[in-house]
Amino acid sequence: MSQDGTGGTGPGGAAGFSAAARSAVDALLAPVDADLARRYPGDSGGRQPVHTVYVPADAFAADTVRTWGRRALEAFDAHAGTPAALARALGVPDDALLAEVHRRVRAKLEREPVEDLRIDFEDGYGPRPGAEEDAAAVRAAELVAAGVADGTVPPYVGIRVKCLEAAVRDRGIRTLELFLVTLLERGALPAGLVLTLPKVTYAEQVTALVRLLEDFERTAGLPAGRLGFEIQIETTQAVLGPDGRATVARMIGAAEGRLTGLHYGTFDYSAACGVAAAHQGPDHPAADHAKAVMQAAAAGTGVRLSDGSTNVVPAGTTAQVHAAWRLHHGLVRRSLARAYYQGWDLHPAHLPTRYAAVFSFYREGLAPAAARLSGYLNRAGGDVLDEPATARALSGYLLRGLDCGAVDLAEVAAATGLDRAGLEALAGRRRARPTAAVDRPGAGRGPDTA
Repeated sequence: MSQDGTGGTGPGGAAGFSAAARSAVDALLAPVDADLARRYPGDSGGRQPVHTVYVPADAFAADTVRTWGRRALEAFDAHAGTPAALARALGVPDDALLAEVHRRVRAKLEREPVEDLRIDFEDGYGPRPGAEEDAAAVRAAELVAAGVADGTVPPYVGIRVKCLEAAVRDRGIRTLELFLVTLLERGALPAGLVLTLPKVTYAEQVTALVRLLEDFERTAGLPAGRLGFEIQIETTQAVLGPDGRATVARMIGAAEGRLTGLHYGTFDYSAACGVAAAHQGPDHPAADHAKAVMQAAAAGTGVRLSDGSTNVVPAGTTAQVHAAWRLHHGLVRRSLARAYYQGWDLHPAHLPTRYAAVFSFYREGLAPAAARLSGYLNRAGGDVLDEPATARALSGYLLRGLDCGAVDLAEVAAATGLDRAGLEALAGRRRARPTAAVDRPGAGRGPDTA
């Protein structure tokens, strides 16, 4: 009998588990091991944008990102031109931390005002004559391709098409096809291309999009799996199905590894729940329930989450702008604390408070998070006993701060002794698949004209 822990004899020569029993356990759990690895691969790696900016397709132009940045800076300078003014606007202390946040917000608005841009062919665009939407889809792709070529597109860019319900299904599919075909004809699929499917109610609609994308990749000569997508959770059926199960969990499986994000749709979902217009918002209890279900369903899958938006626009007098900013800033901070690291921004003047909230969130937590992580690595103890799961969360937190520009690598390295690779290893981030700025297919394809 073996005494090396492989079976047969236990400690002190007592009877232990037999080799046959251990083999039977391995055989029993092998399918479970494989299913866990497939369904829950962990963080997908790479950067997650802090927001998504939605622009109606007919309003999208070559200078949209520059225009949003200029208008955001104008609002920032007019209503929060100094750290003291920003402190008054947000109702926070005017201290050294806020002064650094103010500096970084201005630099961000100058350098990269938009991290993720979605050209909207759904609610923000509405029903149009077929020829008009065809032309708009082609034009949007041409502008994106030109932006890829000259480096003016944001890190993430794409379109939201109409949903796959019967009334608008053909229109949504044709718009998606025209957009993708035109991008390929111009030789450009952005590395950060994102496709958004709204108003999903059944997992079968997710499967349908998967089949369409598989077909497109085959006929266009693209690598299998090149085209991913995100879905919007804005119907009650997407959260709780008629069978009492969480539909969103089924949707993640139905995407067959292509799903990149779940975006909460504030106003459609609130209306579906019967919430009065005056009380619709990302902080309503109905919203919190939906997002908690989304969060549990997505955990460990590599699918990332995005909160919705506020429709209160920062406009008018300084007092009105400050009131809207304080609301927006509070909602963004609330989302961040609940592990929703992305949200929607609907107006250029939302950008200053988006970045003020995000940057202060990461800068406030830099020193304590780095100290806890350093203590964990050095087994230094302290007043908090952290476990590996907490170390992953601490590393992920610092990486998110680095990704958006809230903190610098030199600051993090000095406080933790870790470089970026070390943080990614602790966070369990998978290395993102390297993607060229453009994917050039082996064969082209034209849109169906039937």
